[in-house]
Amino acid sequence: MFLEFKKQVTSVLTDALASMGLQAEDLGLEPSQHADIASKVAFRLASQARQNPAELARKIADAVFLPDGSLIGKVTAIGPYINIDASRDYVDETVFRIRAETSDFGGGFCNGRILLEHTSANPNGPLHVGHIRNSIIGDTLKRVLIRAGYDVETQYYVNDMGRQIAIVSWALSRFKFDTSRKPDHAIADVYIKANVELTEDPAKVAEIDRLMQLVEKGDEKTIKGFDEAVSLAIAGIRETLLRMNVQHDSFPHESGFIRSGAVTRIIEEVKATGKTEVDKGALVVDLSDYGFEKTLVIQRTDGTSLYTTRDLAYHEWKSERADRMIDVLGADHKLISGQLKATLRLIGKPEPEIVIFEFVSLPEGSMSTRRGKFISADDLLDQIEKQAYIEVDKRRPEMSEEFKKEVARTVGIGAVRYDIVKVSPEKSTVFDWEEALDFEKQGGPFIQYSHARACNILKKAEEDGLWDPESPIDPSLLVEDTEVSLVKKMASFDSVLETSARELKPNAIAIYARELAESFNQFYRFVPVLSAEDDNIRASRLALVDCARIVLASTLDTLGLGAPESM
Repeated sequence: MFLEFKKQVTSVLTDALASMGLQAEDLGLEPSQHADIASKVAFRLASQARQNPAELARKIADAVFLPDGSLIGKVTAIGPYINIDASRDYVDETVFRIRAETSDFGGGFCNGRILLEHTSANPNGPLHVGHIRNSIIGDTLKRVLIRAGYDVETQYYVNDMGRQIAIVSWALSRFKFDTSRKPDHAIADVYIKANVELTEDPAKVAEIDRLMQLVEKGDEKTIKGFDEAVSLAIAGIRETLLRMNVQHDSFPHESGFIRSGAVTRIIEEVKATGKTEVDKGALVVDLSDYGFEKTLVIQRTDGTSLYTTRDLAYHEWKSERADRMIDVLGADHKLISGQLKATLRLIGKPEPEIVIFEFVSLPEGSMSTRRGKFISADDLLDQIEKQAYIEVDKRRPEMSEEFKKEVARTVGIGAVRYDIVKVSPEKSTVFDWEEALDFEKQGGPFIQYSHARACNILKKAEEDGLWDPESPIDPSLLVEDTEVSLVKKMASFDSVLETSARELKPNAIAIYARELAESFNQFYRFVPVLSAEDDNIRASRLALVDCARIVLASTLDTLGLGAPESM
Protein backbone atom coordinates (compact mmCIF):
# COMPACT_ATOMS: atom_id res chain seq x y z
CA MET A 1 0.00 0.00 0.00
CA PHE A 2 2.77 2.44 0.86
CA LEU A 3 4.37 2.02 -2.55
CA GLU A 4 1.06 2.99 -4.17
CA PHE A 5 0.75 5.96 -1.80
CA LYS A 6 4.33 7.02 -2.64
CA LYS A 7 3.58 6.70 -6.35
CA GLN A 8 0.61 9.05 -5.97
CA VAL A 9 2.76 11.49 -3.99
CA THR A 10 5.33 11.46 -6.80
CA SER A 11 2.61 12.08 -9.37
CA VAL A 12 0.91 15.04 -7.64
CA LEU A 13 4.22 16.73 -6.76
CA THR A 14 5.53 16.30 -10.31
CA ASP A 15 2.30 17.78 -11.70
CA ALA A 16 2.48 20.69 -9.23
CA LEU A 17 6.06 21.46 -10.27
CA ALA A 18 5.11 21.27 -13.96
CA SER A 19 2.30 23.80 -13.39
CA MET A 20 4.97 26.14 -12.02
CA GLY A 21 7.35 25.54 -14.91
CA LEU A 22 9.69 23.41 -12.80
CA GLN A 23 10.85 19.81 -12.84
CA ALA A 24 13.03 17.61 -10.66
CA GLU A 25 14.52 14.18 -11.29
CA ASP A 26 14.54 13.49 -7.55
CA LEU A 27 11.75 14.76 -5.32
CA GLY A 28 13.75 14.06 -2.17
CA LEU A 29 11.08 11.86 -0.64
CA GLU A 30 12.04 10.52 2.77
CA PRO A 31 10.49 9.25 6.01
CA SER A 32 9.42 11.92 8.49
CA GLN A 33 8.46 12.08 12.15
CA HIS A 34 5.92 14.77 11.33
CA ALA A 35 4.12 13.19 8.36
CA ASP A 36 3.70 9.93 6.50
CA ILE A 37 6.30 11.09 3.99
CA ALA A 38 8.17 14.36 3.37
CA SER A 39 9.78 15.98 0.35
CA LYS A 40 12.79 18.29 0.35
CA VAL A 41 12.45 19.13 -3.33
CA ALA A 42 12.18 22.84 -2.47
CA PHE A 43 15.78 22.69 -1.25
CA ARG A 44 16.90 21.24 -4.56
CA LEU A 45 15.00 23.70 -6.76
CA ALA A 46 15.49 26.88 -4.73
CA SER A 47 18.47 28.12 -6.72
CA GLN A 48 16.88 27.15 -10.06
CA ALA A 49 13.64 28.95 -9.11
CA ARG A 50 15.55 31.80 -7.45
CA GLN A 51 13.31 31.60 -4.42
CA ASN A 52 13.67 31.03 -0.72
CA PRO A 53 13.26 27.25 -0.02
CA ALA A 54 10.52 27.82 2.56
CA GLU A 55 8.56 30.12 0.24
CA LEU A 56 9.00 27.71 -2.67
CA ALA A 57 7.80 24.79 -0.53
CA ARG A 58 4.61 26.73 0.30
CA LYS A 59 3.93 27.49 -3.36
CA ILE A 60 4.47 23.86 -4.38
CA ALA A 61 2.12 22.64 -1.64
CA ASP A 62 -0.52 25.16 -2.73
CA ALA A 63 -0.19 23.97 -6.35
CA VAL A 64 -0.90 20.33 -5.48
CA PHE A 65 -4.23 19.00 -6.76
CA LEU A 66 -5.69 15.91 -5.04
CA PRO A 67 -8.22 13.92 -7.10
CA ASP A 68 -11.20 12.20 -5.53
CA GLY A 69 -10.33 8.91 -3.86
CA SER A 70 -6.69 9.87 -3.47
CA LEU A 71 -4.62 8.03 -0.87
CA ILE A 72 -3.18 11.45 0.00
CA GLY A 73 -5.07 13.36 2.64
CA LYS A 74 -3.11 16.54 3.21
CA VAL A 75 -0.09 18.35 1.76
CA THR A 76 1.44 21.11 3.88
CA ALA A 77 4.65 23.13 3.88
CA ILE A 78 6.62 23.26 7.10
CA GLY A 79 9.58 25.52 6.49
CA PRO A 80 11.44 24.18 3.45
CA TYR A 81 9.86 20.72 3.77
CA ILE A 82 6.65 19.53 2.14
CA ASN A 83 4.84 17.12 4.45
CA ILE A 84 2.37 14.63 2.99
CA ASP A 85 -0.16 12.74 5.11
CA ALA A 86 -2.19 9.75 4.00
CA SER A 87 -5.94 9.99 3.71
CA ARG A 88 -8.56 8.06 5.62
CA ASP A 89 -9.07 6.04 2.42
CA TYR A 90 -5.47 4.86 2.76
CA VAL A 91 -6.17 3.44 6.23
CA ASP A 92 -9.47 1.83 5.30
CA GLU A 93 -8.22 0.41 2.00
CA THR A 94 -5.22 -1.15 3.77
CA VAL A 95 -7.52 -3.11 6.09
CA PHE A 96 -9.70 -4.25 3.20
CA ARG A 97 -6.71 -5.35 1.12
CA ILE A 98 -5.02 -7.30 3.88
CA ARG A 99 -8.24 -9.21 4.54
CA ALA A 100 -8.77 -9.87 0.83
CA GLU A 101 -5.18 -10.66 -0.19
CA THR A 102 -4.10 -12.36 3.07
CA SER A 103 -0.61 -13.82 2.64
CA ASP A 104 -0.17 -12.14 -0.78
CA PHE A 105 -0.49 -8.67 0.74
CA GLY A 106 2.53 -6.44 0.21
CA GLY A 107 4.36 -8.45 -2.47
CA GLY A 108 4.42 -9.33 -6.13
CA PHE A 109 5.67 -6.03 -7.54
CA CYS A 110 8.90 -7.29 -9.20
CA ASN A 111 9.71 -9.74 -11.96
CA GLY A 112 12.72 -11.49 -13.46
CA ARG A 113 14.78 -14.63 -12.86
CA ILE A 114 17.51 -14.69 -10.22
CA LEU A 115 20.11 -17.35 -9.42
CA LEU A 116 21.16 -16.92 -5.81
CA GLU A 117 24.19 -18.81 -4.49
CA HIS A 118 24.79 -19.10 -0.77
CA THR A 119 26.48 -21.27 1.87
CA SER A 120 28.56 -23.45 -0.52
CA ALA A 121 30.77 -24.58 2.38
CA ASN A 122 33.52 -27.07 1.56
CA PRO A 123 32.20 -30.62 2.08
CA ASN A 124 35.01 -31.60 4.45
CA GLY A 125 32.95 -31.55 7.62
CA PRO A 126 29.81 -30.15 9.23
CA LEU A 127 28.66 -26.56 9.02
CA HIS A 128 30.03 -24.53 11.89
CA VAL A 129 28.82 -21.31 13.48
CA GLY A 130 30.78 -19.30 10.93
CA HIS A 131 28.71 -20.81 8.09
CA ILE A 132 25.35 -20.12 9.70
CA ARG A 133 25.31 -16.44 8.83
CA ASN A 134 25.87 -17.20 5.15
CA SER A 135 22.99 -19.69 5.13
CA ILE A 136 20.57 -17.44 7.00
CA ILE A 137 21.37 -14.29 5.02
CA GLY A 138 21.11 -16.23 1.76
CA ASP A 139 17.87 -17.99 2.63
CA THR A 140 16.26 -14.78 3.93
CA LEU A 141 17.25 -12.94 0.75
CA LYS A 142 15.67 -15.74 -1.26
CA ARG A 143 12.44 -15.32 0.70
CA VAL A 144 12.52 -11.53 0.34
CA LEU A 145 13.08 -11.70 -3.41
CA ILE A 146 10.40 -14.36 -3.95
CA ARG A 147 7.85 -12.35 -1.96
CA ALA A 148 8.79 -9.27 -3.98
CA GLY A 149 7.83 -11.23 -7.11
CA TYR A 150 11.08 -12.61 -8.53
CA ASP A 151 11.55 -16.16 -9.78
CA VAL A 152 14.45 -17.27 -7.58
CA GLU A 153 16.54 -20.43 -7.68
CA THR A 154 18.98 -20.97 -4.83
CA GLN A 155 22.13 -22.93 -5.51
CA TYR A 156 24.72 -24.59 -3.32
CA TYR A 157 27.89 -24.68 -5.44
CA VAL A 158 29.63 -27.91 -4.45
CA ASN A 159 33.41 -27.91 -4.29
CA ASP A 160 33.95 -31.54 -5.26
CA MET A 161 37.49 -31.44 -6.64
CA GLY A 162 39.67 -29.06 -4.62
CA ARG A 163 42.60 -29.94 -2.36
CA GLN A 164 40.39 -30.32 0.69
CA ILE A 165 38.22 -32.87 -1.06
CA ALA A 166 41.28 -34.71 -2.28
CA ILE A 167 42.39 -34.96 1.35
CA VAL A 168 38.97 -36.27 2.40
CA SER A 169 38.98 -38.88 -0.36
CA TRP A 170 42.54 -39.90 0.60
CA ALA A 171 41.52 -40.05 4.26
CA LEU A 172 38.57 -42.36 3.56
CA SER A 173 40.98 -44.87 2.04
CA ARG A 174 43.21 -44.80 5.15
CA PHE A 175 40.98 -44.35 8.19
CA LYS A 176 37.84 -46.07 9.41
CA PHE A 177 34.66 -44.13 8.69
CA ASP A 178 32.28 -44.10 11.68
CA THR A 179 28.87 -44.93 10.19
CA SER A 180 27.19 -44.38 13.56
CA ARG A 181 27.97 -40.66 13.34
CA LYS A 182 26.16 -38.03 11.30
CA PRO A 183 28.04 -38.32 7.97
CA ASP A 184 29.41 -34.77 7.83
CA HIS A 185 30.77 -35.14 11.37
CA ALA A 186 32.33 -38.49 10.50
CA ILE A 187 33.94 -36.88 7.44
CA ALA A 188 35.45 -34.19 9.68
CA ASP A 189 36.92 -36.91 11.92
CA VAL A 190 38.90 -38.52 9.08
CA TYR A 191 39.78 -35.14 7.57
CA ILE A 192 41.34 -33.99 10.83
CA LYS A 193 43.29 -37.27 11.14
CA ALA A 194 44.53 -36.91 7.58
CA ASN A 195 45.81 -33.39 8.19
CA VAL A 196 47.71 -34.58 11.25
CA GLU A 197 49.39 -37.30 9.18
CA LEU A 198 50.18 -34.92 6.32
CA THR A 199 51.73 -32.46 8.76
CA GLU A 200 53.85 -35.18 10.33
CA ASP A 201 54.90 -36.60 6.94
CA PRO A 202 54.96 -33.81 4.29
CA ALA A 203 56.15 -36.26 1.63
CA LYS A 204 52.62 -37.66 1.51
CA VAL A 205 51.34 -34.34 0.14
CA ALA A 206 52.46 -35.59 -3.27
CA GLU A 207 49.72 -38.23 -3.03
CA ILE A 208 47.14 -35.47 -2.68
CA ASP A 209 48.56 -33.60 -5.68
CA ARG A 210 48.39 -36.82 -7.70
CA LEU A 211 44.71 -37.31 -6.86
CA MET A 212 43.92 -33.75 -7.97
CA GLN A 213 45.66 -34.33 -11.29
CA LEU A 214 43.86 -37.63 -11.85
CA VAL A 215 40.41 -36.19 -11.18
CA GLU A 216 41.01 -33.31 -13.59
CA LYS A 217 42.14 -35.78 -16.25
CA GLY A 218 38.88 -37.68 -15.83
CA ASP A 219 40.16 -40.80 -14.06
CA GLU A 220 36.91 -42.64 -13.23
CA LYS A 221 38.15 -44.43 -10.12
CA THR A 222 39.48 -41.22 -8.56
CA ILE A 223 36.34 -39.31 -9.51
CA LYS A 224 34.20 -42.00 -7.88
CA GLY A 225 36.21 -41.68 -4.66
CA PHE A 226 35.76 -37.92 -4.66
CA ASP A 227 32.02 -38.27 -5.35
CA GLU A 228 31.53 -40.69 -2.46
CA ALA A 229 33.32 -38.38 -0.04
CA VAL A 230 31.36 -35.32 -1.18
CA SER A 231 28.01 -37.13 -1.10
CA LEU A 232 28.53 -38.18 2.52
CA ALA A 233 29.37 -34.65 3.64
CA ILE A 234 26.61 -32.95 1.64
CA ALA A 235 23.98 -35.37 3.02
CA GLY A 236 24.85 -34.29 6.55
CA ILE A 237 25.08 -30.61 5.62
CA ARG A 238 21.63 -30.70 3.96
CA GLU A 239 20.20 -32.22 7.12
CA THR A 240 21.57 -29.33 9.18
CA LEU A 241 20.32 -26.75 6.67
CA LEU A 242 16.85 -28.26 6.69
CA ARG A 243 16.87 -28.07 10.47
CA MET A 244 17.48 -24.32 10.13
CA ASN A 245 14.59 -24.09 7.66
CA VAL A 246 17.02 -23.57 4.77
CA GLN A 247 16.57 -25.37 1.46
CA HIS A 248 18.50 -25.14 -1.79
CA ASP A 249 16.89 -25.79 -5.16
CA SER A 250 19.99 -27.24 -6.82
CA PHE A 251 23.53 -28.39 -6.08
CA PRO A 252 25.72 -27.80 -9.17
CA HIS A 253 29.15 -29.47 -8.84
CA GLU A 254 32.27 -27.66 -9.98
CA SER A 255 33.60 -30.87 -11.56
CA GLY A 256 30.74 -30.63 -14.05
CA PHE A 257 32.36 -27.58 -15.61
CA ILE A 258 35.59 -29.51 -16.12
CA ARG A 259 33.81 -32.45 -17.72
CA SER A 260 31.69 -30.26 -19.99
CA GLY A 261 34.76 -28.46 -21.31
CA ALA A 262 33.50 -25.12 -19.95
CA VAL A 263 36.71 -24.54 -17.94
CA THR A 264 38.92 -25.13 -21.00
CA ARG A 265 36.74 -22.71 -22.99
CA ILE A 266 36.86 -20.01 -20.31
CA ILE A 267 40.66 -20.24 -20.13
CA GLU A 268 40.85 -19.75 -23.89
CA GLU A 269 38.47 -16.76 -23.66
CA VAL A 270 40.70 -15.15 -21.06
CA LYS A 271 43.82 -15.86 -23.13
CA ALA A 272 42.18 -14.19 -26.13
CA THR A 273 42.08 -10.87 -24.25
CA GLY A 274 45.86 -10.61 -24.41
CA LYS A 275 45.96 -10.00 -20.66
CA THR A 276 47.47 -13.32 -19.62
CA GLU A 277 51.08 -14.29 -19.06
CA VAL A 278 53.06 -17.22 -17.71
CA ASP A 279 54.53 -16.57 -14.30
CA LYS A 280 56.82 -19.28 -12.92
CA GLY A 281 55.00 -21.84 -15.02
CA ALA A 282 51.50 -20.77 -13.98
CA LEU A 283 49.01 -18.94 -16.22
CA VAL A 284 47.97 -15.62 -14.65
CA VAL A 285 45.66 -12.73 -15.62
CA ASP A 286 46.78 -9.12 -15.38
CA LEU A 287 43.88 -7.16 -13.82
CA SER A 288 45.80 -3.94 -13.16
CA ASP A 289 43.41 -2.05 -15.45
CA TYR A 290 40.70 -2.85 -12.91
CA GLY A 291 42.68 -1.74 -9.87
CA PHE A 292 44.20 -5.08 -8.84
CA GLU A 293 47.97 -5.11 -8.38
CA LYS A 294 48.00 -8.87 -7.72
CA THR A 295 47.57 -11.13 -10.76
CA LEU A 296 44.98 -13.89 -10.76
CA VAL A 297 46.18 -17.46 -11.27
CA ILE A 298 43.81 -19.43 -13.51
CA GLN A 299 45.99 -22.47 -14.26
CA ARG A 300 48.66 -24.15 -12.15
CA THR A 301 52.10 -25.16 -13.38
CA ASP A 302 50.90 -28.78 -13.70
CA GLY A 303 48.06 -27.69 -15.99
CA THR A 304 45.24 -28.13 -13.46
CA SER A 305 42.61 -25.45 -12.93
CA LEU A 306 41.87 -23.62 -9.70
CA TYR A 307 38.62 -23.04 -7.85
CA THR A 308 38.52 -19.52 -9.32
CA THR A 309 38.86 -20.83 -12.87
CA ARG A 310 35.97 -23.19 -12.36
CA ASP A 311 34.04 -20.36 -10.70
CA LEU A 312 34.44 -18.28 -13.85
CA ALA A 313 32.92 -21.10 -15.90
CA TYR A 314 30.14 -21.49 -13.34
CA HIS A 315 29.22 -17.80 -13.55
CA GLU A 316 29.27 -17.85 -17.35
CA TRP A 317 26.85 -20.78 -17.18
CA LYS A 318 24.64 -18.98 -14.64
CA SER A 319 24.50 -15.78 -16.66
CA GLU A 320 22.92 -17.68 -19.54
CA ARG A 321 20.11 -18.90 -17.29
CA ALA A 322 19.07 -15.82 -15.30
CA ASP A 323 18.59 -12.06 -15.44
CA ARG A 324 20.59 -11.57 -12.26
CA MET A 325 23.19 -13.53 -10.30
CA ILE A 326 23.65 -12.95 -6.57
CA ASP A 327 26.45 -14.47 -4.48
CA VAL A 328 26.52 -14.39 -0.68
CA LEU A 329 30.16 -14.53 0.44
CA GLY A 330 32.19 -14.03 3.59
CA ALA A 331 34.49 -11.06 4.08
CA ASP A 332 37.50 -13.28 3.33
CA HIS A 333 36.25 -13.47 -0.27
CA LYS A 334 36.41 -9.71 -0.93
CA LEU A 335 39.59 -9.86 -2.98
CA ILE A 336 38.84 -13.00 -4.95
CA SER A 337 35.24 -11.95 -5.69
CA GLY A 338 36.52 -8.61 -6.95
CA GLN A 339 39.01 -10.40 -9.21
CA LEU A 340 36.24 -12.73 -10.40
CA LYS A 341 34.04 -9.78 -11.39
CA ALA A 342 36.94 -8.01 -13.09
CA THR A 343 37.84 -11.10 -15.13
CA LEU A 344 34.22 -11.57 -16.22
CA ARG A 345 34.15 -7.91 -17.25
CA LEU A 346 37.41 -8.44 -19.15
CA ILE A 347 35.83 -11.17 -21.29
CA GLY A 348 32.53 -9.32 -21.66
CA LYS A 349 30.43 -11.57 -19.43
CA PRO A 350 27.73 -10.47 -16.92
CA GLU A 351 28.94 -10.00 -13.36
CA PRO A 352 27.26 -11.24 -10.20
CA GLU A 353 26.00 -8.98 -7.45
CA ILE A 354 28.02 -9.77 -4.35
CA VAL A 355 26.65 -9.64 -0.80
CA ILE A 356 29.66 -9.63 1.52
CA PHE A 357 29.01 -10.45 5.16
CA GLU A 358 31.27 -10.10 8.15
CA PHE A 359 31.58 -13.07 10.44
CA VAL A 360 29.49 -14.19 13.37
CA SER A 361 31.31 -15.44 16.42
CA LEU A 362 30.67 -16.93 19.82
CA PRO A 363 32.32 -16.01 23.10
CA GLU A 364 34.18 -19.34 22.83
CA GLY A 365 36.48 -17.93 20.13
CA SER A 366 37.80 -18.91 16.72
CA MET A 367 36.98 -22.01 14.70
CA SER A 368 38.95 -24.15 12.27
CA THR A 369 37.79 -27.39 10.63
CA ARG A 370 41.36 -28.41 9.73
CA ARG A 371 42.55 -28.27 13.37
CA GLY A 372 39.31 -29.70 14.70
CA LYS A 373 38.66 -26.63 16.81
CA PHE A 374 35.16 -25.51 15.90
CA ILE A 375 31.61 -25.41 17.22
CA SER A 376 29.33 -27.15 14.77
CA ALA A 377 25.97 -25.71 13.79
CA ASP A 378 24.40 -28.93 15.07
CA ASP A 379 25.92 -28.45 18.52
CA LEU A 380 24.72 -24.86 18.64
CA LEU A 381 21.19 -25.78 17.54
CA ASP A 382 21.05 -28.59 20.12
CA GLN A 383 22.01 -26.15 22.84
CA ILE A 384 19.52 -23.53 21.67
CA GLU A 385 16.62 -25.99 21.53
CA LYS A 386 17.52 -27.30 24.98
CA GLN A 387 17.45 -23.79 26.45
CA ALA A 388 14.26 -22.93 24.56
CA TYR A 389 12.61 -26.02 26.04
CA ILE A 390 13.49 -24.81 29.56
CA GLU A 391 11.83 -21.46 28.79
CA VAL A 392 8.70 -23.07 27.33
CA ASP A 393 8.43 -25.53 30.24
CA LYS A 394 8.71 -22.66 32.70
CA ARG A 395 5.96 -20.67 30.97
CA ARG A 396 3.61 -23.52 29.99
CA PRO A 397 4.15 -26.36 32.49
CA GLU A 398 0.63 -27.66 31.95
CA MET A 399 1.16 -28.41 28.25
CA SER A 400 2.05 -31.79 26.74
CA GLU A 401 5.63 -32.88 26.13
CA GLU A 402 4.97 -32.88 22.39
CA PHE A 403 3.78 -29.26 22.51
CA LYS A 404 6.79 -28.14 24.52
CA LYS A 405 9.27 -29.83 22.18
CA GLU A 406 7.63 -28.45 19.04
CA VAL A 407 7.45 -24.90 20.40
CA ALA A 408 11.05 -25.17 21.67
CA ARG A 409 12.21 -26.20 18.21
CA THR A 410 10.27 -23.41 16.50
CA VAL A 411 11.37 -20.77 18.98
CA GLY A 412 14.97 -21.99 19.11
CA ILE A 413 15.50 -21.93 15.35
CA GLY A 414 13.63 -18.64 15.15
CA ALA A 415 15.88 -17.13 17.81
CA VAL A 416 19.03 -18.13 15.92
CA ARG A 417 17.79 -16.93 12.54
CA TYR A 418 16.47 -13.62 13.81
CA ASP A 419 19.45 -12.76 15.98
CA ILE A 420 21.83 -13.31 13.06
CA VAL A 421 19.82 -11.63 10.30
CA LYS A 422 18.87 -8.53 12.33
CA VAL A 423 22.39 -7.17 11.88
CA SER A 424 23.32 -5.65 8.51
CA PRO A 425 25.53 -8.15 6.61
CA GLU A 426 28.58 -5.87 6.45
CA LYS A 427 28.73 -5.63 10.25
CA SER A 428 30.30 -8.32 12.40
CA THR A 429 28.22 -9.80 15.21
CA VAL A 430 28.54 -12.03 18.24
CA PHE A 431 25.73 -14.55 18.73
CA ASP A 432 24.56 -14.64 22.34
CA TRP A 433 22.00 -17.42 22.78
CA GLU A 434 20.77 -16.13 26.16
CA GLU A 435 19.89 -12.76 24.66
CA ALA A 436 18.44 -14.34 21.52
CA LEU A 437 16.03 -16.46 23.60
CA ASP A 438 14.96 -13.63 25.90
CA PHE A 439 11.17 -13.37 25.46
CA GLU A 440 11.18 -9.92 27.04
CA LYS A 441 13.56 -8.48 24.44
CA GLN A 442 12.36 -7.68 20.96
CA GLY A 443 13.89 -10.64 19.14
CA GLY A 444 12.55 -13.66 17.31
CA PRO A 445 10.57 -15.13 20.24
CA PHE A 446 8.95 -11.71 20.87
CA ILE A 447 7.68 -11.52 17.28
CA GLN A 448 6.52 -15.15 17.32
CA TYR A 449 4.75 -14.56 20.64
CA SER A 450 2.97 -11.51 19.15
CA HIS A 451 1.63 -13.71 16.36
CA ALA A 452 0.53 -16.36 18.87
CA ARG A 453 -1.18 -13.65 20.93
CA ALA A 454 -3.16 -12.49 17.89
CA CYS A 455 -4.20 -16.08 17.19
CA ASN A 456 -5.29 -16.59 20.80
CA ILE A 457 -7.36 -13.38 20.81
CA LEU A 458 -9.22 -14.47 17.67
CA LYS A 459 -9.68 -18.01 18.96
CA LYS A 460 -11.22 -16.77 22.22
CA ALA A 461 -13.44 -14.33 20.33
CA GLU A 462 -14.76 -17.15 18.12
CA GLU A 463 -15.30 -19.46 21.10
CA ASP A 464 -17.28 -16.72 22.86
CA GLY A 465 -19.34 -15.98 19.77
CA LEU A 466 -17.86 -12.49 19.40
CA TRP A 467 -16.12 -12.91 16.05
CA ASP A 468 -17.21 -14.07 12.63
CA PRO A 469 -14.37 -13.62 10.13
CA GLU A 470 -16.83 -13.64 7.22
CA SER A 471 -18.95 -10.75 8.54
CA PRO A 472 -18.36 -7.30 6.96
CA ILE A 473 -16.64 -4.73 9.15
CA ASP A 474 -16.25 -0.96 9.07
CA PRO A 475 -12.54 0.06 9.27
CA SER A 476 -13.53 3.75 9.56
CA LEU A 477 -14.32 2.97 13.21
CA LEU A 478 -10.61 2.45 13.84
CA VAL A 479 -9.75 5.98 14.91
CA GLU A 480 -7.55 5.57 18.00
CA ASP A 481 -3.91 6.59 17.55
CA THR A 482 -2.59 3.09 18.19
CA GLU A 483 -5.10 1.62 15.71
CA VAL A 484 -4.17 4.00 12.91
CA SER A 485 -0.48 3.59 13.72
CA LEU A 486 -0.78 -0.21 13.46
CA VAL A 487 -2.60 -0.01 10.12
CA LYS A 488 0.04 2.32 8.69
CA LYS A 489 2.82 0.07 9.93
CA MET A 490 1.21 -2.88 8.12
CA ALA A 491 0.70 -0.75 5.01
CA SER A 492 4.44 -0.09 4.83
CA PHE A 493 5.29 -3.80 4.45
CA ASP A 494 5.64 -3.49 0.67
CA SER A 495 7.96 -0.50 1.00
CA VAL A 496 10.27 -2.31 3.42
CA LEU A 497 10.20 -5.38 1.20
CA GLU A 498 11.11 -3.26 -1.83
CA THR A 499 14.03 -1.66 0.02
CA SER A 500 15.27 -5.01 1.28
CA ALA A 501 15.09 -6.55 -2.21
CA ARG A 502 16.70 -3.56 -3.94
CA GLU A 503 19.55 -3.11 -1.46
CA LEU A 504 19.90 -6.85 -0.69
CA LYS A 505 19.63 -6.07 3.01
CA PRO A 506 17.53 -8.75 4.79
CA ASN A 507 18.02 -6.96 8.12
CA ALA A 508 15.46 -4.36 6.95
CA ILE A 509 12.72 -7.00 7.21
CA ALA A 510 13.98 -8.08 10.64
CA ILE A 511 13.76 -4.52 11.95
CA TYR A 512 10.30 -4.10 10.42
CA ALA A 513 9.04 -7.34 11.99
CA ARG A 514 10.13 -6.17 15.43
CA GLU A 515 8.48 -2.76 14.93
CA LEU A 516 5.27 -4.39 13.67
CA ALA A 517 5.11 -6.68 16.71
CA GLU A 518 5.66 -3.73 19.03
CA SER A 519 2.98 -1.70 17.22
CA PHE A 520 0.51 -4.59 17.60
CA ASN A 521 1.27 -4.96 21.28
CA GLN A 522 0.90 -1.22 21.85
CA PHE A 523 -2.52 -1.33 20.20
CA TYR A 524 -3.67 -4.27 22.32
CA ARG A 525 -2.25 -2.71 25.48
CA PHE A 526 -4.15 0.56 25.16
CA VAL A 527 -7.34 -0.34 23.24
CA PRO A 528 -9.97 -2.79 24.56
CA VAL A 529 -10.73 -5.49 22.01
CA LEU A 530 -12.70 -8.40 23.46
CA SER A 531 -14.15 -6.12 26.14
CA ALA A 532 -15.21 -3.35 23.75
CA GLU A 533 -18.85 -2.51 24.52
CA ASP A 534 -19.94 -1.54 21.01
CA ASP A 535 -20.41 -4.61 18.79
CA ASN A 536 -19.34 -2.84 15.57
CA ILE A 537 -16.21 -1.36 17.14
CA ARG A 538 -15.31 -4.75 18.63
CA ALA A 539 -15.76 -6.41 15.23
CA SER A 540 -13.53 -3.81 13.57
CA ARG A 541 -10.85 -4.21 16.22
CA LEU A 542 -10.95 -7.98 15.90
CA ALA A 543 -10.55 -7.54 12.14
CA LEU A 544 -7.51 -5.39 12.90
CA VAL A 545 -6.12 -8.19 15.09
CA ASP A 546 -6.69 -10.57 12.19
CA CYS A 547 -4.84 -8.21 9.84
CA ALA A 548 -1.94 -8.06 12.30
CA ARG A 549 -1.91 -11.87 12.45
CA ILE A 550 -1.72 -12.07 8.66
CA VAL A 551 1.10 -9.55 8.23
CA LEU A 552 3.04 -10.88 11.22
CA ALA A 553 2.82 -14.37 9.70
CA SER A 554 4.08 -13.00 6.36
CA THR A 555 7.04 -11.25 7.96
CA LEU A 556 7.91 -14.35 10.00
CA ASP A 557 7.75 -16.48 6.86
CA THR A 558 9.94 -13.99 5.00
CA LEU A 559 12.48 -14.27 7.81
CA GLY A 560 12.24 -18.08 7.74
CA LEU A 561 10.75 -18.19 11.24
CA GLY A 562 7.84 -20.36 12.24
CA ALA A 563 4.56 -18.62 13.14
CA PRO A 564 3.22 -20.60 16.13
CA GLU A 565 -0.45 -20.22 17.01
CA SER A 566 0.28 -20.92 20.67
CA MET A 567 3.33 -20.42 22.86
